[in-house]
Amino acid sequence: MSALRNTIKWFTHPFLRKGAAFYYRKPRPYSYKGIKVMVHPDVFPPHLTISTRILLDYISSFELNDKSFLELGCGCGVISLYAKQKDARVTASDINPKALDYLQVASKANELPVNCVHSDLFKKLEGQTFDFIIINPPYYPKNPETIKQQAWFCGENFEYFHKLFSQLPAFNTSQNRIWMILSEDCAIEKIQHIANEHNLSMKPIYEKKAFGEWNWIFEIISKEAIITNE
Repeated sequence: MSALRNTIKWFTHPFLRKGAAFYYRKPRPYSYKGIKVMVHPDVFPPHLTISTRILLDYISSFELNDKSFLELGCGCGVISLYAKQKDARVTASDINPKALDYLQVASKANELPVNCVHSDLFKKLEGQTFDFIIINPPYYPKNPETIKQQAWFCGENFEYFHKLFSQLPAFNTSQNRIWMILSEDCAIEKIQHIANEHNLSMKPIYEKKAFGEWNWIFEIISKEAIITNE
């Protein structure tokens, strides 16, 4: 069983759920390259999953100096803080106010100022443009019942992705980069189909296998851009 499947069992299995609740009964520290954050129990935990680390390692090779950078659904915000460490102009958004409260504390503690925005996807970001948009989405098809579960579950009918891909074209330009990470654990073909419905294409640009599980970073681009480049 993959590391991510084991993690999900922590939150779904009747016996292991108590263990997860005990482990995350209080804020837990997480660090990357000298950046330290505290992760609230109601925020997506990067400790037991690998997607956050894969994204951090991937963006480490990119020049971000003075680039506008959006982490959409930032969670603990360590990716946003790392982008700021690389001198990007960073906006970190999340639907969970507790995540933003903790990120603001971490931003001051690390002396890495980022702009925190309480937003349901792009709702509070209209009219803004970004050179980089990073997305680590929820993708399990179940209706979330709590703010915490919104970090894991995208809705029974993949409502999160329908909303995301309906809004993304307004923020997609010929110049910017939009990256989203997905695991083999999720319904990638279904998610790609929803993207196609909104005239978007998901191009795999990076893959990594960790703890027996494949993860892919996809670049999201408009179909018109593909035709133009051809």
